[in-house]
Amino acid sequence: MASEIQRTETRQGMGKSETAIGNWRHTWPAWLLLGLILVVVFSNLWQLGRQALIGGTDGAGTIAAFFAPSVQEWGAELYAWSREYELPVNLLATVMQLESCGRVDAISPAGALGLFQVMPFHFVAGEEPLMPATNALRSAAFLQECRGYAEGDITLTLACYNGGPGVTVRPFSRWPRETQVYARWGAAIYTDAQRGRSRSNALADWWDAGGSRLCAQAAAHS
Repeated sequence: MASEIQRTETRQGMGKSETAIGNWRHTWPAWLLLGLILVVVFSNLWQLGRQALIGGTDGAGTIAAFFAPSVQEWGAELYAWSREYELPVNLLATVMQLESCGRVDAISPAGALGLFQVMPFHFVAGEEPLMPATNALRSAAFLQECRGYAEGDITLTLACYNGGPGVTVRPFSRWPRETQVYARWGAAIYTDAQRGRSRSNALADWWDAGGSRLCAQAAAHS
């Protein structure tokens, strides 16, 4: 009798298992579809987060209108370089503004070259430093390096770009005067741009302190 009960229970258990398997066979396409939807959703969320990082903490992915016309002319390239090198577009625009105001063939007394005034030792043999794409590549690589040293701090990042990585471990008072001014102006200009302001007092100060001459040269060679 006990054996018969056990056989009956076994058949019932097998029946339940077969029913569960049958139900799963009927419903698995729905689970597959749900899984695909979740993959797409998470992928889109990741892309949005990445774009926000590139655009800045406020998600500002538009070049500020207050940058000089000779910088605005590089808008399409700045957006492309921002995406390619995963840097905020307004950071690239700020550096271009301060360094050359958009002049391709700019060369400083210290030997810095091109749109982003990159020092010669950043280039490899066979590269043309004044080519915009090459200049942007080497500038972006150094900016990323500086962001690492600065742990994302924009003032330290710009100080590093101007004065070298060593300044990031020294107090502000021990930075070269040029680096102090450059970092202060640059950080304020960048912050104004990221906040979507129509005017930057820091850029106006830079303009009055000699930036207007730089931009006049850039306009004359455009």
